[in-house]
Amino acid sequence: MIVLNIKVKPGSFKDEIIVDDEQQWIIKIKEKPIDGAANDYLIKFLSKEFKIRKSDIQIEKGLSSPFKKIVLNISENELENYLKK
Repeated sequence: MIVLNIKVKPGSFKDEIIVDDEQQWIIKIKEKPIDGAANDYLIKFLSKEFKIRKSDIQIEKGLSSPFKKIVLNISENELENYLKK
């Protein structure tokens, strides 16, 4: 399992994951933060990006905040392979 502290920017022009030089994760998503829709969209987006089931992703902290703690049921190797793209 991997725990990521991320910043989500809902209502963005396109969906993308940015990892800066300091290993800070910023995830831009198109969905607007209305009635939890952005959280649902975030899980779907991460599921597609990491090629894992939605049930393998949990928002542990920050349901109503742009700063979130996400738990992904993937290995370190899978994360490293994703980051090499």
